[in-house]
Amino acid sequence: MNKSSEVLATLWQLAGLPTDALASACLTGADPALPSSFAVGTAAQTTIAAAALAASEIRHARTGQRQRVTVDMRHAALECCGHFSIDGRIPEIWDRFSGLYPCGGDAEPGWIRIHANFAHHRDGALALLGLKADDSTSKDDVVKALARWRAEDFEQAAAEAGLVVTAMRSFEQWDRHPQGAAVAAMPLFTLEKIAEAPVRPLPPVDAAAAPLSGLRVLDLTRILAGPTCGRMLATCGADVMLVNSPHLPNIEAIIDTSRGKLATLLDLRERTDAARFTQLLRGAHVMVQGYRPGGLEQLGFGPQQAAALSPGIVYVTLSAYGHQGPWATRRGFDSLVQTATGFNRAEAQAAGSDQPRPLPMQILDYASGYLMAFAAQAALLRQSREGGSWHVRVSLAQTGHWLRSLGRVENGLGGPIAEFDGYQETTETGWGRLVATRPAAQFAQTPPMNLRPSMPPGSHPPHWPA
Repeated sequence: MNKSSEVLATLWQLAGLPTDALASACLTGADPALPSSFAVGTAAQTTIAAAALAASEIRHARTGQRQRVTVDMRHAALECCGHFSIDGRIPEIWDRFSGLYPCGGDAEPGWIRIHANFAHHRDGALALLGLKADDSTSKDDVVKALARWRAEDFEQAAAEAGLVVTAMRSFEQWDRHPQGAAVAAMPLFTLEKIAEAPVRPLPPVDAAAAPLSGLRVLDLTRILAGPTCGRMLATCGADVMLVNSPHLPNIEAIIDTSRGKLATLLDLRERTDAARFTQLLRGAHVMVQGYRPGGLEQLGFGPQQAAALSPGIVYVTLSAYGHQGPWATRRGFDSLVQTATGFNRAEAQAAGSDQPRPLPMQILDYASGYLMAFAAQAALLRQSREGGSWHVRVSLAQTGHWLRSLGRVENGLGGPIAEFDGYQETTETGWGRLVATRPAAQFAQTPPMNLRPSMPPGSHPPHWPA
């Protein structure tokens, strides 16, 4: 058994799934799949494989038939790069103020990462530094302003202001941090029965249909990890309804992550839209959400509330730092969690550099997204046998802790660069012609679906298709 197969078996055991299904998995390739001292290829391959094999196991529960699932590591790693073009244009990922900056105030200078991809986060961070959010402000102005701050002081001030900023730490510093200790004490993901409910048998399906055909998923997510979960479930045949709010911004990655989904707009603060959403929820098997901790509870759609409205629901929650510890309510994104938890420092040390170095892709986002899809399906299988409403929890920091546990890759920084030729597919979408990485998971009998084109929010009415 190779390393990836061992890692997949551990994930499978954590979800409580039958071990005989593992014989249907075929994992090819080895790290380094991309330039990194971490096993990012193994993380990409095994989480994609886990989600795909779980879909195959749901098909087995519905038809009595298993099928071979093959995932190549290089292909999986490239899928987790999120590379795409729309009408020949490759979107710019980062705002000009996003990135790592040196700070002052310490004997040993620290570093801070600012995430500025949303205008309110960017403007808030600049205001905290006493700078204007206009063209008169440059990155040099940010560097000069941060020279007056200790990194952890600015991190704390930003958190108190509801902004998304983290100080760079080493692994040792993170492990001593109270949140680092809380993350280390938690499993990679959790599946918890949160209410009693009757068994909801999986709808019958023909063996030729996609594994998740007839299953309905509400996708209330916006930034990479959650949307990746929904896309994976859509790829396996589920009806996935992306629910965006008309007053919240999106990033251009929505063009790629919306492949295979329906897309509607609802403002859950409005009574009429909340009622429409309740009807969607009552017809759903799974609900996935990645909003700030406590946000949906305030609107009446937290996990316990959803279980009361839709008994038997599988409710999936994504957070940045986990549901326990002093940072449990803190906002965060992949790049920030990489910085806070030690990866930027460790990768720099592996390169013999004193300049922070990010991982070659946002693997915490993508691996978390596939883990969400995997655990959601494991909970669906339990519901179909035991009944109950279930709550799945995944966090970027827990995924990072797991990535560390996979060990380091000798000479990994000399791994191959990302080249996408031969791994892409072209589709016509509501935004234009999309060229993106095709799914890495290959099913022997039921090829990936993605029959619905990626469409802008509001393209579909808020009701399930017949």
